[in-house]
Amino acid sequence: MRRALTLAAALALASVLAGCAVAGGGSSPTPVVTATGSLEGAVPLPDPAHATGPVTAAIPDGALVPIDDPAAPSLPVEVVSHDPGGDRQVEVTDASRLLALDISGSLAATVWGLGLGDLLVGRDMSTTFAQAADLPVVTSGAHAIDAESVLALRPTLLLTDGTIGPRDVVEQLRASGVTVVFLPAEPSLAGASDLARVVGEALGVPESGARLAERIDQQVAAIRAQIDALAPPVDRPRIVFLYLRGDAGVYYLFGEGSGADDLIRALHGVDVAAELDWQGERPMTDEALVAAAPDVILVMTDGLASVGGIDGLLAAKPAVALTPAGERRRIIDMADGVVLGFGPRSPEVLEALARALYTEPGS
Repeated sequence: MRRALTLAAALALASVLAGCAVAGGGSSPTPVVTATGSLEGAVPLPDPAHATGPVTAAIPDGALVPIDDPAAPSLPVEVVSHDPGGDRQVEVTDASRLLALDISGSLAATVWGLGLGDLLVGRDMSTTFAQAADLPVVTSGAHAIDAESVLALRPTLLLTDGTIGPRDVVEQLRASGVTVVFLPAEPSLAGASDLARVVGEALGVPESGARLAERIDQQVAAIRAQIDALAPPVDRPRIVFLYLRGDAGVYYLFGEGSGADDLIRALHGVDVAAELDWQGERPMTDEALVAAAPDVILVMTDGLASVGGIDGLLAAKPAVALTPAGERRRIIDMADGVVLGFGPRSPEVLEALARALYTEPGS
């Protein structure tokens, strides 16, 4: 009871302070750091665990580069579709009008990385890389597939991973004659290269899939080695990932299996969600966030904007102001369709986050 009353009093004070921050306004522009391909030569922060101020991590618009000399699909191929109701054998005979849809944009990015982007006829809302900008969007703000929009594109093949639906819409598309393949996808850096292989197999270009997977692994390994040299051996920053959607009143803390955990470990941060045994994506509680005491909060850029920026977040969730990250406004944001989109751009994502976390802006 005493702990609850103490937290309640602290939250009340934080609410007042957060309200003052909103009224005062006048925050300096958030610096932006962009991946360059290497962390070598960057100027390290003297004390990353106690750094102050927000940073936006970004990757170049042209970061999604396909493999050299891509192969054309060799079809038909027999693949296993990992349907939610059980595995089934599926024959892929035509990939000429392709949709690759998932919640993070990883599938379409992988197709592009294989050099087969010209097969794509539409995209999900999380597919935001520049080369796909002109493709029509066939999912809604809730990541739901619009059957009419899909059928209007006359797709011959739909690749998905079960993270978007509704399931009856996917079955409706299958019943209409669209070949549907559910692919396994793990939200992790290792999962990015695994996805390259399974997409390559489904499209009849297994050698290309293996080459893309090898490229991802090599680039990630190089960046991780540079992070090893840059990150402090002790007093590592405590990091938590918050998923924010202010218009829907959604404030989630991402834990084990969300993909955020893998990024935090690769960054040599302390994954405080793991300390809390936080599994998957669950609504944030004031108690959990205050107990986590993060030094750094990772968020999606549009998510942060949806709550009115940092001032809006502090006002809506005063518990954030009680954390070291909130006190120091140490919020690192990255584009929604990038930060957890494990695929060919994962090396750039990791590098950009490491720059934001460990280096002086502008270095």
